[in-house]
Amino acid sequence: MTDLSSPAQSKPRLLFFYSALSGASIRADGFLAQVLQRRRNHNTFQIHRIDINQRPDLAKRFQITSAPAICVIDGNRVAARTESPRGPTELQQLLGPWLH
Repeated sequence: MTDLSSPAQSKPRLLFFYSALSGASIRADGFLAQVLQRRRNHNTFQIHRIDINQRPDLAKRFQITSAPAICVIDGNRVAARTESPRGPTELQQLLGPWLH
C-alpha cells in the first residue's frame, strides 16, 4: 500500500474503505467502477482500497465509522467523503468535480 502521508501528488487520491465480509462493500465497489467507467475516468484518481479490518488505524484517522466509505484527498485535505453510498448516482455527484 502507498504511504498516505506523502506530499500532494498530481492526481487526487480516492480512499475506498471496505470490509471483505460486507455485501454493501461489494455493491459500492461496483458503483464506483460504474461511475469511473463512464467517460473513461479510471485514471482520474489514485485509488487506494483499504480493508477496515486490516487497517483500523486508517479508518480511525479518517473518522470512518462503517464500511463502505469513500474519501477523496485533493492536495492535503479531505475534499469529499461519503459512507454507505446508496448507488452510482450518489457517487457521480460526490466525484463530479473531478470527472471528465
